[in-house]
Amino acid sequence: MKRKLSLDDIAKHFKVSKSTVSKALNDSHEISAKTKAKIIAYAREHKYRPNLNAINLRKEPSQSVGVIIPNILNYFFAQVISGVEKVLNDRGYNMIACISNESYKKEVAITEMLRKGAISGLLVSLAEETGKLDNTDHFEPFLNKGIPVVMFDRVSSKLDCDKVTIDDTKAAYNATEHLIKSGCKRIAVVSLLGDLEISKLRINGYHQCLKDHNIDLDQSLIFEKLEKSFMEVEIRKLLSAGKVDAILGLEEEAGVTSLLTANSLGIKIPEELSIICFTNGILPKYVVPSLTSISQHGYHMGQRAAQQLVNRIEQNDPEKPFETEVIKTTMIERDSTIPLIKAQP
Repeated sequence: MKRKLSLDDIAKHFKVSKSTVSKALNDSHEISAKTKAKIIAYAREHKYRPNLNAINLRKEPSQSVGVIIPNILNYFFAQVISGVEKVLNDRGYNMIACISNESYKKEVAITEMLRKGAISGLLVSLAEETGKLDNTDHFEPFLNKGIPVVMFDRVSSKLDCDKVTIDDTKAAYNATEHLIKSGCKRIAVVSLLGDLEISKLRINGYHQCLKDHNIDLDQSLIFEKLEKSFMEVEIRKLLSAGKVDAILGLEEEAGVTSLLTANSLGIKIPEELSIICFTNGILPKYVVPSLTSISQHGYHMGQRAAQQLVNRIEQNDPEKPFETEVIKTTMIERDSTIPLIKAQP
């Protein structure tokens, strides 16, 4: 078996002290940005993992876990937090919940605050701005210090850690296919998710389904980077033009806004317009007509993410490969789509 890279090895490679390497890996301001970048890049390239046993001997054990979510008003993330809290309480850990409010700057500030404290691990779902910038460097110091990180829902392929997601591509494919089988041909996509990786994956699923059913892709029907303040205006323009017979909302707000706007225009749902959205929150159940939605099982995702993290903390095995767990989604059919039995000739 190939010998693991150590702090000594990195220090010898760059002809610096072990202390300099340690500080660089922990993002210390005492080390120049240039030196830090070189050391971190080398450590990543050679898959450096810290000696967790040595780290744990130098510090008091912590029973606290940091959790960063992008938005507490989103029902899905509220469910995730509930699932996380249940597992952490059962296994004797405290939860420090933080909200980034979709801000990269705030997310960075939160990570700096948590690094100064004593946490055993970190659970995170990325802010929208972080996805847009495609920068997850602020999480590297946790991994470099031997603090496990588990990403959930909004994950990044750039960060080498455990992850819990849904199969966004497959879920969007299935939703699009459901609309096609119910007779829809002009299916629009509406999203507030911007440049997040999950948005790209969901749109890929939509694209692939259209291709597999020999339906030409119309880019004018894809609204993937809508601003919240302009979403209703854009949806109203789309529906008033009579160009679509279905809408796939990539998150709950897009679906609910589409439905309410259609109602205000006197469009019959589902006879003239079918709508499906991601996230089976409270609103889809109670709007009229009720909204067909894709359940991402937020409570279960929170439980699984917390279980992965606690297992990583307690097993204390730096050789254990990182895992990505995929949670299966479920489509909850309601009144905003035509039942497939009725749709068949």
